[in-house]
Amino acid sequence: MEKHVFEGSSQSGLNYAVASMQGWRAQMEDAHTCMPQLSGDLKNWGYFAVFDGHAGTTVAQYCSKHLLDRMIATGGIKATEDPEEVKDGVRESFLDIDRHMHELARKDNWDRSGSTAAAVLISSEYIYFINCGDSRTLLCRDGQVIFYTEDHKPFNPREKERIQNAGGSVTLQRVNGSLAVSRALGDFDFKEVDWRPQTEQLVSPEPEIYEMERTPGDEFLILACDGVWDAIGNEELCAFVRNRLKVCDDLRDICAQVIDLCLYKGSLDNMSIIIVCFPGAPQLSQDALQQEAELETHIDMKVEEIIQMMRSKDEDPDLLYVIKILATEEMPGLPPGGGITSKSVLTLNPNKKKFGSEEDSR
Repeated sequence: MEKHVFEGSSQSGLNYAVASMQGWRAQMEDAHTCMPQLSGDLKNWGYFAVFDGHAGTTVAQYCSKHLLDRMIATGGIKATEDPEEVKDGVRESFLDIDRHMHELARKDNWDRSGSTAAAVLISSEYIYFINCGDSRTLLCRDGQVIFYTEDHKPFNPREKERIQNAGGSVTLQRVNGSLAVSRALGDFDFKEVDWRPQTEQLVSPEPEIYEMERTPGDEFLILACDGVWDAIGNEELCAFVRNRLKVCDDLRDICAQVIDLCLYKGSLDNMSIIIVCFPGAPQLSQDALQQEAELETHIDMKVEEIIQMMRSKDEDPDLLYVIKILATEEMPGLPPGGGITSKSVLTLNPNKKKFGSEEDSR
């Protein structure tokens, strides 16, 4: 449950935070890049990306360090922006870095890893959503999920057709029964048919790219790997983050709350999340803070009642049992998308010493 958190901002009014946690996996294979403000003529641009590695860390780490430079080198991203040129440049950079890494893998005996990529480029006029794999990005505008990227899964009809045309199959919803994503950087074992173009291999490195004009109603972006999305849906996560922004002024803490929530909801994967807030994001609300305080007082009382009841039966207090009992109670004001599970992170924590030790609280 150890987390790595970081936050930052840009002169154009973007605030962001990132949190990552290894979770139940044997090693941490995620990587990320946060550049809220680029330099020189691109000072009005920002770039954020999450890379979810699999079968190793090499590709995810390499892309986190070098993909942005490749994008800029194409010349498609410039102060006088043309959305089509930007999208062409992004696509070119993905294919270019994948070719380059393929050469490195053949020469330098890299691990045979791969990585998804979910990224955004933000200019003063547009947001560009970039997706390759099953990490995901969404935009909350005026309180609603207005856009989200589609996951590239092998069983999607268009992806399945390409896989079969390349001589492969989709078995157990995986490419050749092995890989759970149909587009990724790296994964060169699935890209070895030399006479086929890059975009027609079993696994394609080609991203899908969409642009949307920015509006004053834009509230926040969420970029996260599938360890988050496997545990919580788009609308749920949007509602949860909006609710937390009204009662918490530390964006790092909100990111950490999300990945704790996903862990409690059963995620077994590495988890990384970036939240990027626009000037129109929800602000602290005194009414919301008051309701939150009343809710936590109510939960404290209920927890104490349950503990006393258990002790009267000579039973040791147990967090999971307490949560199970609380889940049966009608409790207005719980965070949408989180419910009592999210309050187990905030209220039923070891610092309150309700259960005697950190180990007990887990």
